[in-house]
Amino acid sequence: MKKLEYLIAALVLLMAGHAACHAGNIVRGRVTCEGKPVAGTVVSDGSTCTSTDAKGRYEIETAPGSRFVFVSTPAGYMPEVTSGSIPVFYRELPEDMDDGTAYTCDFSLLKNPADDTRHVFFVQADVQLIEKSNLDGYSDLIGDMNAVKKDILASAGEGQAPDIFGLDCGDIVGDTPSLFPPYIETAAAMDMPVYRAIGNHDMDYYGRTFETSYRTFENYFGPTCYSFNKGSIHYIVINNNFYIGREYFYIGYVDERTFGWLEQDLSYVPEGSTIVLMMHMPSRLTQEQQPFAYSYGNLADQTVNAASLHALLAGYNTHIISGHMHYNLNICFSDRLMEHNTAAVCGTWWCTDVCLDGTPVGYGIYKADGDELTWTYKSSGKPVSHQARVYMPGSSDEYPEALIANVWNWDPAWKVEWLEDGKVMGEMERFTGYDPYASALCKDRSIIKYDWIGPTVTEHLFKAVPSRPDARLNVRVTDRFGNVYDF
Repeated sequence: MKKLEYLIAALVLLMAGHAACHAGNIVRGRVTCEGKPVAGTVVSDGSTCTSTDAKGRYEIETAPGSRFVFVSTPAGYMPEVTSGSIPVFYRELPEDMDDGTAYTCDFSLLKNPADDTRHVFFVQADVQLIEKSNLDGYSDLIGDMNAVKKDILASAGEGQAPDIFGLDCGDIVGDTPSLFPPYIETAAAMDMPVYRAIGNHDMDYYGRTFETSYRTFENYFGPTCYSFNKGSIHYIVINNNFYIGREYFYIGYVDERTFGWLEQDLSYVPEGSTIVLMMHMPSRLTQEQQPFAYSYGNLADQTVNAASLHALLAGYNTHIISGHMHYNLNICFSDRLMEHNTAAVCGTWWCTDVCLDGTPVGYGIYKADGDELTWTYKSSGKPVSHQARVYMPGSSDEYPEALIANVWNWDPAWKVEWLEDGKVMGEMERFTGYDPYASALCKDRSIIKYDWIGPTVTEHLFKAVPSRPDARLNVRVTDRFGNVYDF
């Protein structure tokens, strides 16, 4: 009988504790612009979403563990930007809030001076600062980006300047959180809002759970899952680096809280809309889902429950933008779902000017007109026309007799042809292999600081064998938008 009493008492305590940890706090406030209400603005705590009424008012009961309340900035508006590049669309909740008490949290938005139905965004991935000297190379890339931005604004007609902002796919630092402050100071030179995703090397390791892993990142940049709107396009940023509570190990995984928030966030987005979803790790690295392999390398390179993420996005025209792999890869999963895995700003961990697949250090440039997107990859220090690198016969150990082209932003809508003595000979044969330049650099241990670095195979290589060794050889590349580049 005594055992039963103890069991009942324990159950009562457990239920009381369960109820206590699930008791929420009421947060209410207004969203305004120049003192006027902004109706229909979505407000969230990262678990639940609500929207403002005609007077700009909202009320939300926050979930346990919620650190922020934030707005999904509506089209036509902007949040305040601090430190030159950090958009402040969020408010941190007090840690000493009592369960059941109400807290007031107001948001004041800015009217976007540009018509954001036409906008441009720059995509960078894996800056991965390891030491402070890396900031010099990053400053060079920012200078290149600013020159492009200046040209875009100069070429726009009067009153037609597009809205311009940045997306960063994460791994801002390389397990060196002490570099966040100098990074922020350097990034201020971009002088535009940059919306950031957390990368696995931005996390706090050695905590006991996933929930301990993103605190430092949040201290500098705010929530790791959020959304905003530009013109007709809805932008979503999520955290898919799941720290497993052991040393530095992680897997690519979207947790249930994020899925629940995504479902609510998407409920405010009309079906058929264009969505850009950014996260650090790619969803998949192949068009078709591969058999599940329970190994750390596989789990740490792509999102293990990507099929559920893709299913949630069905009904929208979605572009997933990711990083992590230090190479460039475009995958068309369907007519309505495409992923752009973006090469690393740091190249080969700040040792060379190219990534492991031969993609030059650079960034993506995306242009939106209504709900339509076009894009290109910009090599830092090179003209936009630098869309391929061509190797003459004798350059490749794998195919010594072949003319080789590396077309790093290729997807199946591109065409890669070769010319012999000025005559078009047809399309080149795509193959999977190693970029000759990247391979040569990785063998040079006077350049490569780390013994674990090596080139990676890529699918955006093309080859053709000329009819004679003294022929004049050229390559012609046509991208999916009809732009032609001759090499």
